[in-house]
Amino acid sequence: MSGRRLWIPARLRPGDRVAVVAPSGPVDPVRLARGRQVLTEKLGLDVVVMPRVLNRRGYLAGSDAGRAADLQEAWLDPEVRAVICARGGYGATRLLDLFDWPAMAAARPKILLGSSDITALHQAFAVRLGVASCFGPMPACETIADETGPEPATLAHLRASLFEPGLPDPVAAEQVIVPGHAEGPLTGGNLALLAALCGTPYAMRAEGRIVLLEDVGEEPYRIDRMLTQLLQAGCLEGAVGIALGSWVDCGDPMNVLVDRLAPLGVPMIAGLPIGHGTPQFTAWLGADAAIDTESCSLTCLFRDPATTL
Repeated sequence: MSGRRLWIPARLRPGDRVAVVAPSGPVDPVRLARGRQVLTEKLGLDVVVMPRVLNRRGYLAGSDAGRAADLQEAWLDPEVRAVICARGGYGATRLLDLFDWPAMAAARPKILLGSSDITALHQAFAVRLGVASCFGPMPACETIADETGPEPATLAHLRASLFEPGLPDPVAAEQVIVPGHAEGPLTGGNLALLAALCGTPYAMRAEGRIVLLEDVGEEPYRIDRMLTQLLQAGCLEGAVGIALGSWVDCGDPMNVLVDRLAPLGVPMIAGLPIGHGTPQFTAWLGADAAIDTESCSLTCLFRDPATTL
């Protein structure tokens, strides 16, 4: 991906049709119903749930073929303006060899929204389709589908990220690790998935980019191992900045994060509410972004939204 800009799909307007898919783990139907209601009533979207979303096969939301078919059908449907993943879990990497990439590349680009395991799809869509995508909250997850209602800051930032006009506000971090200012397209996502993609056609390439990293439920030694893998694979070479999101249930990972990443010598901030925590803000992977350590924030810039590849 080095040296090229990704196409940023047109953002949404009230009344647009969006399709919910389940490319990874099994979906809780109660949470899905709540999340669909939020998308419909709070965001004003016309929500279509693809037919296989509630399928289940062990730790997967149905068969690989079925999950891939739902996502591809939604992407190819000219009436659908965004494809929204119901939840993460595990399974997205299993689909990457099943899509008809030429057919999907010929379709009109649209928004892909999801996080966690969906990192695999973000990387693949960037490589195969040249499309920027949204790393953010999903409708069958707690921040959107809690029984008390969606978390307000999460929903507000999601709305600003998905809809025109305007830009989402800068996302404030908790601390500066390495001072400085950096600008470049944002890449990255869930650390475990980025490590799993090493050695594949979808491995992250950070040259000229700001790298976003987050994870959940990983001990510091596992974080160390995954960061070491990215470093030794060359995936972090040429990064211009590091933006660290949430590390929920990861013990105290800051020592290892600083130990492995600060020597890159690029501006680095930590404690962004992006990833698995609450609130859970949205980041446009592939869009231009800026790290400003004076304000300790990450800002989406949306430069040249119609740039072709």
